[in-house]
Amino acid sequence: MAITFHPLGQFSLTAAAAFAEDFPGTRAEGPPKALRYAWAVDGDWRTVQVTVRQEDEAIHAELGDQPPARLARRAARDLERMLSLDVDGTDFAALGERDDVVRALQRRFPGLRPVLFYTPYEAAAWAIIGQRIRMTQAATIKERLSDELGKSGAFPAPALLAELSAPQPGLTDRKIGQLRALATAAEDGALTRERLRAMTHEDGLEHLQQLPGIGPFSAELILIRGAGNPDALPDHDTRLDDAIRSAYSTSDDSAIHQITESWRPYRAWVALLLRAWREAETGEIARGRRSTTRLQPPTWHPAGTDGRPPASSA
Repeated sequence: MAITFHPLGQFSLTAAAAFAEDFPGTRAEGPPKALRYAWAVDGDWRTVQVTVRQEDEAIHAELGDQPPARLARRAARDLERMLSLDVDGTDFAALGERDDVVRALQRRFPGLRPVLFYTPYEAAAWAIIGQRIRMTQAATIKERLSDELGKSGAFPAPALLAELSAPQPGLTDRKIGQLRALATAAEDGALTRERLRAMTHEDGLEHLQQLPGIGPFSAELILIRGAGNPDALPDHDTRLDDAIRSAYSTSDDSAIHQITESWRPYRAWVALLLRAWREAETGEIARGRRSTTRLQPPTWHPAGTDGRPPASSA
């Protein structure tokens, strides 16, 4: 079954693949000029496989094994949201016209939009697995669970994860219990994207923190990289906070608040670009690679009259 998406605004599948590679957690294979995904569909939990290609402005997805029509529609919905194709990005370019840093980020990562986990359930599992260990270690554990318990290389559906037994390399007994509880909650419908998107950001945070092993940082990750609110901004991501302060050359909290408010309604998109830049510069999360391309961001002056970074004089 073939599906075609027509993004509103710039989008690059190549940029999405590069981001997923540098921030392990969402597994994908890369046939020539394509990506192949496999996951347990949100709320249905049957596994699907999809091959995705980009031709000019269109994104083409081919579902394998001819899934039933209802499952195919749900898979298309997941894929559209996972690649942030459901968001109208037409006005995102205009944000760069009034913010020098955003413009530099857009040029550094053309067409990059947030790449979500396939489902909020998988984002929550990642949050639990990754607690107090390096991201690369967490990715190894997650891939092993996918290979051993999942189908077609996909992360195991909730019913399969609920059967997770101890011991498990890299997982404490406490984490195993938390993952089982998470699987039960997902089976009961507590983690579907539809349910989380229907909540306010504050209610979503409160709801998610009722789950064992999910604190404020993890709840934010699930809502932003699982549910996919394009305007959500995390309060507990210290790496992002450092990136903002570095890019805008300010440590003034009031100035930073004005800067981030000026990013609306794409705060999550700018945050992603800042994190991608920070990782390219420092390699602190994954691979230790360093980029030779720097943003050279201007200094932002709090005295600006419109509450936004000043236009470049260049």
